[in-house]
Amino acid sequence: MVDELVTAHISLVGHLVREVLARVPSHVDRDDLTSAGLTALVRAAQGFEAERGVPFARYAATRIRGALLDELRGVDWASRSVRRTARGLDETRTRLTHSLGRVPTDVELAAAQGIPVEQVLANREDLARAQVLSLEADDARGSYATELPSAGPTPEQAVEHAELLTYLSEAVAELPERLRRVVEGYFLAEQPMAELAAELGVTESRISQLRAEAMVLLRDALNTQLDPALVPAHDRPDGVAARRREAYFAAVAERHAAAATRPFVPQVATSA
Repeated sequence: MVDELVTAHISLVGHLVREVLARVPSHVDRDDLTSAGLTALVRAAQGFEAERGVPFARYAATRIRGALLDELRGVDWASRSVRRTARGLDETRTRLTHSLGRVPTDVELAAAQGIPVEQVLANREDLARAQVLSLEADDARGSYATELPSAGPTPEQAVEHAELLTYLSEAVAELPERLRRVVEGYFLAEQPMAELAAELGVTESRISQLRAEAMVLLRDALNTQLDPALVPAHDRPDGVAARRREAYFAAVAERHAAAATRPFVPQVATSA
């Protein structure tokens, strides 16, 4: 019975692996996912109870999806080349922070690293995208364990997701320099709060405050573009803080508009 179920449903593993690969970075290993999926299929066949009235394909798909997402949780969502560049930039940023007595600008960082400033910005966006994908994998693992398998995102959902990623990376890039450094260090580079505090010359409690401030700005910047009704009104709309906030929202919108008018240039994959 087990062998028959496995043999009859091997193609289901291939289908679900292809579905996952279509939504993750190209460096995710197909063989590792397939192995995890096949193992889950065998275990599903061994534990299947037909008297429960659930079709085996439906039951197995849920188990296989869960196994694939477990496998993805161990994946580094940024390629080795992206991580290598990020480490070099972090080291250079730390060195410049000590020598300048402040956090360096992107232009200063690029010059010290000997790379175009566009590469610094691209690396930041790659890391932001990797962080979002990692968080989504964790969220998806919790839901797929209890929900029935879906057919994947609709074209509309895929477009909305891509738009959200774009706005997020643009909103991070437009944050005031110190807030951006906290977001990149804490969430993307996973630096300890004490290390960030030492780099910026502030206390850990101040880093916590800056992080909270950045999260509010990012949330409101995204909502300004995607769902304005969710943006709370400022207590003092004519005050300096309100004007700065509006200027930040405008800068994010301007960056997004500028990006939308740039011609698409396909990236050529290179080995890490």
